[in-house]
Amino acid sequence: MPRKKQEPIIIKPAPIEEQPVTQTLEKNFMPYAMSVIMSRAIPEIDGLKPAHRKLLYTMYKMGLLDGKLTKSANVVGQTMKLNPHGDAAIYETMVRLTRGNESLLHPLVESKGNFGKQYSRDMAYAASRYTEVKLEPICRELFGDINKDTVPFVDSYDGEMKEPTLLPVTFPNVLVNPNQGIAVGMASNICSFNLREVCEAAIVCLKSDKVTADELLEIMPAPDFPLGAKLIYNKDEMRAIYETGRGSFKLRARYNYDKSNNCIEVTEIPYTTTSEAIIGKIMELIKAGKLREVSDARDETGLSGFKVTLDLKRGTDPDALMTKLYKLTPLEDSFSCNFNILIKSVPMVLGIKDILLHWIDFRMGCVKNSLKYDIKKKSDRLHLLTGLKKILLDIDKAVSIIRRTEREQDVVPNLMDGFGIDEIQAEYIAEIKLRNLNREYILNKTAEIEKLMEELEELNRILASDKEIKKLIAKQLREIAKKYGKDRKTELISGENLDVYKEEHHIEDYALTIFFTRENYIKKVSAVSLRSTTTEHKLKEDDEVIQTIETTNKSELIFFSNKCAAYKMKTYDLADSKVSAMGEYLPGILGLEDDEKILYTVVTTDYSGMMLFTFKNGKMAKVELKNYETKTNRKKLVGAYSDKSPVCDIRFIEKDEDIVVMSDNNKVLCLNTEKVPLKATKSTQGVQVMTLKKKGAKIARVMKAEDSGLENLKYYTTKNIPAVGCFLKKEDSQMSLL
Repeated sequence: MPRKKQEPIIIKPAPIEEQPVTQTLEKNFMPYAMSVIMSRAIPEIDGLKPAHRKLLYTMYKMGLLDGKLTKSANVVGQTMKLNPHGDAAIYETMVRLTRGNESLLHPLVESKGNFGKQYSRDMAYAASRYTEVKLEPICRELFGDINKDTVPFVDSYDGEMKEPTLLPVTFPNVLVNPNQGIAVGMASNICSFNLREVCEAAIVCLKSDKVTADELLEIMPAPDFPLGAKLIYNKDEMRAIYETGRGSFKLRARYNYDKSNNCIEVTEIPYTTTSEAIIGKIMELIKAGKLREVSDARDETGLSGFKVTLDLKRGTDPDALMTKLYKLTPLEDSFSCNFNILIKSVPMVLGIKDILLHWIDFRMGCVKNSLKYDIKKKSDRLHLLTGLKKILLDIDKAVSIIRRTEREQDVVPNLMDGFGIDEIQAEYIAEIKLRNLNREYILNKTAEIEKLMEELEELNRILASDKEIKKLIAKQLREIAKKYGKDRKTELISGENLDVYKEEHHIEDYALTIFFTRENYIKKVSAVSLRSTTTEHKLKEDDEVIQTIETTNKSELIFFSNKCAAYKMKTYDLADSKVSAMGEYLPGILGLEDDEKILYTVVTTDYSGMMLFTFKNGKMAKVELKNYETKTNRKKLVGAYSDKSPVCDIRFIEKDEDIVVMSDNNKVLCLNTEKVPLKATKSTQGVQVMTLKKKGAKIARVMKAEDSGLENLKYYTTKNIPAVGCFLKKEDSQMSLL
C-alpha cells in the first residue's frame, strides 16, 4: 500500500519581546555601573580600592608583616579566596603597590625581583612565580588595632571568610599615595602628597575645622611624586585644587648637562609620562626635521636609577634646547586632579580640607571602637578578679564546697551560693588549677584590680571626650611623621620667570607668495625662488590659480571650506615649493571629508581686517577676522559662517570698500561694505543686501567695483540696503552671466 505523505512540521518563531531601553538600562546597566563605582574603581577614605584592601589583608593574615618574603604566586592564590578575579588581575594590583615598581611615594609591599617600572611603558614585570613579596613596615599603620573591632567586617563573596570593609589607617593614606580609577560615568585621579606635610595638616584640622586653603598651602604647598621632577607652582591654581578637588598643574623633567660628552641626562620625569613616550616623540621630531639640535636619544636606565640621554650636536645650547623640548615633548606634562572618593558609599569630589575632615571623622570612629573594645576586655577581667577576691577570705571554704559536691555540674551553682558570685565568676574560679589555690596566687591576681580600675577610669575619660581622642590621633600622627617621613622629592618652581618656548621666534622669516588653485592645491614659493624662475605654473589639467597672496613665512593661513568650517595652520608648517611643482594637496594636509573642499584662503599676521560672506539668498555678513583667532591653536573651527543659505562668495577686506553684487537674472547692485553692519558672531546670517523679487533668483557673482568693468557705477549704486538693483545696461552687457 502506498505510504501516506507526511505533512511538514512547521516551527513557529518565538515572538519577539519588545523591551524599552529604560528597562534594559535599569535591569542591566545600572547594577553594573554601581558595582564598578562601589566595588572597583573609586578609592575610599582609607585610600584603598577593594582590590588593594583584599590583597593587603590577605598578606596580613598570612603573617607577612613580620615574616620573611614569600612567592608572589602564593599571595595571589591566597587572595583569590577574597577576590573573585583571575590571578593576572590580582598580581597586577600587587605590582603597583611594590617598592620595585616605584608607583607609590610610600610603597606598601616590599619586593624582590622584577616588578617593572612606573616610568616605563614597555618594561614588563616578571611572572608571579619568579618574584617575592612581604608587607612594608608602614603597613603596621594600616592594620593598627584591626583586631579590636575598629572597623566592620563582612562575609567574603563565598561566605567562607570575613574581611574588613575598610582598614583602620592611622594616617591619611588617601592623600599620601597616588590613586587613579575610571568608573562608569565618573573617574578619580588623586595625586600624592608628602607624608610629613599631610600629617601636620591633619593635626591642624584636628585643632580646628575652620582651617582655610591658604593655611593648608603654608603647610603642604603642593603634591609630591615618587618620580620627583619639578612642579610649576601657581598658588592660585593650587588653591583652587585644594578648595574644589579639581584642577591641573604641570610637571617638568629634571636634567643635567654633561659637558665632557656634550649630552643632556634626564634623571627625573613627570609622573604621568614614560621614557618610551619621551624618546618616541623626540625621534619623531628629529625625523620631521623639527629637532636638528639632537643627534640621538636613548634610555640608559640601570641599577643607578632612571636616565634618558640626549646626544647634542656641536654648538647647541642645552638650556634653550630643553625649553624647546618642554614645549614639544612629554618632558613637561600636566596632572589633572579629580579628588573623587567614596564616603560611606557615596562618591564625592572633595577638596583637601574636606578629605582631611572626613578622614578625621573616620579615624575618630576607629579609635572609639578600639577604646570600647579595651574597656570591655578590662571590665570582663575586673569582673573575674572581683569574684576571685571574694574567695580570698576563705579558700578552705571554696575547696570544701567543691569536695562536698557530688556532681560536676553542681560545682558552679554551689560556688555561686557559697560566695554570692555570678556564674561567670564561679566558672573562672572552678577552672583554677589545684596548685594555684594558694593565698600568694590569689593575692597576686587580685592586686591587678586597683590597676584595672585606674585604667578603666582613664579609658572612659578619653572615650567621653572628643578632644582627648583628637589628642591621641595627633600624637599618633606625629610619631608616624617622625618614623616614616621623608624629604620632598618634587621640587617647586615658580612659573612666572620660566622661559617659554615660542616656535615662531625660532622660525626663519622671509618673503614668499602663496598660490591657491581651484582644485585645492597650494604652493608656498619664496620670493628668491620666484624671481629666479622663468617656468610657468605646473597645474593639473583644467586647474587654475584663483588666489595669489604675498606674505612672509611667519604668517598664518585660514582656509574656508564648503562645510562652513575654517581650518588653520602656520605658514611655516607648509613645505616650500617651486613654481614648477604641483604643490600640496590641501584635503590631504587638512584632513577634509570626502565631499569637502576649500573655497577661499586668507593669510594674516595680526588678524586685522574683516571677512565678507555673500549668500545666494541675497544676504551679506561682515565679521572681524579676530573672531577666528584662538589661544589654544585649534586646527579646525566649526560654524565659521552661516549655513542657512549656500555661500556665493567669501572674501577678505582690510577696510570697507565698494563692491558689485550680481544676480543670475542680470540684476546689478553696487554698494560700499560700510552699509553692512559688523557682526560679533561668526555664524551670523548677516543682513539682506539685494532683494530678489524674481522667484528662484539668487546671487551669482560678487567682485570689487574697480574690477567690475562697469562704465557707470553710479547708476548701479544704492544709498540704502536692501535694494532691488538695476538691470545691466547695453554697454555693460559683456558682464552678463547668462
